[in-house]
Amino acid sequence: TRERSGWGQVLPEFFDPSVTVINKASSGRSSKSFYDEGKWASVVATQADFVFIQFGHNDSHEPKFPESTNADTDYREFLRRYIDDARSIGATPILVTPMVRRTFHDDGTLDDNLKPYAEAMKAVAKETQTAVIDLHSSSWKLVEAMGPGKAQKFANKRGDPTHFNEKGARAMLELVLEELPRVAPELAKHLASNP
Repeated sequence: TRERSGWGQVLPEFFDPSVTVINKASSGRSSKSFYDEGKWASVVATQADFVFIQFGHNDSHEPKFPESTNADTDYREFLRRYIDDARSIGATPILVTPMVRRTFHDDGTLDDNLKPYAEAMKAVAKETQTAVIDLHSSSWKLVEAMGPGKAQKFANKRGDPTHFNEKGARAMLELVLEELPRVAPELAKHLASNP
């Protein structure tokens, strides 16, 4: 098992051999730093047919950090840029809202600061007529129902409310794949039976 995992790492297992998954996700990057460091250019160079775009966790860092973005301004601008660039190479962009952090209030409800980024992404999706998978909402329901104790089973390491172990990554991927037939039916046709 992987010590630290993202749902993109397990995605290839769920497609038939006709689909090649290229995972360009990079830990610690925001919509801003991923672009500024040239990592997005390497995505464009793949000439992919579909591009999953998910940012928010590192964007939500305090403004003093260079990767930080504002949900109402530059975060939206970067998302629009990603969408436009993906379409310029003939790819279909699919936005994925950020999954929740597994931090809880004393009453057992989630304490999560990513909602402004999830809402901003959904607004950009509507404005640009881009498919969106609302992983923020679906992960909220799942994680809050688990509660603080059980939610720790998804953690990369004890006390880490953000990063996932392989079990957590697979749980997030299941939520993504549930939405795939709705947002990209032509891609969903290539889903293999679960390994």
